[in-house]
Amino acid sequence: MNEHPVILFDGVCNLCNGFVQFVIRRDPEAVFKFAPLQGETGKRLRSKFGLDKAELKTIILIKNDKLYTRSTAALEITKNLKSTLKILYGFIIVPVFIRDAVYNLVARNRYKWFGKKDHCMIPTLDLATRFLN
Repeated sequence: MNEHPVILFDGVCNLCNGFVQFVIRRDPEAVFKFAPLQGETGKRLRSKFGLDKAELKTIILIKNDKLYTRSTAALEITKNLKSTLKILYGFIIVPVFIRDAVYNLVARNRYKWFGKKDHCMIPTLDLATRFLN
């Protein structure tokens, strides 16, 4: 594993792809790497951390060989962005069962509310180095 934090995301989810684009725009030093959960890297990392297919409903952050999921992953990611949105990390004080209840509601409805692609996002050439196969 490399030293960059890796964000695993649902590669066919429009909301998830939008979140990846959001992170890319606010990560000018290219700290984060990305991999779709459905890809080879995603499968390998899911296996390494003992995650099953049910975890395809969450964004996952792997940072310093530690796994973060759901709302905690999203907040950890925002904490590391070059943006005033770092302030969102303050929501970490909200109990995880409350944060994850809201996260899970959105996750369950993400395809209905935001749509779905037929295949995983293909990065542009200038972003290809940030995506793991």
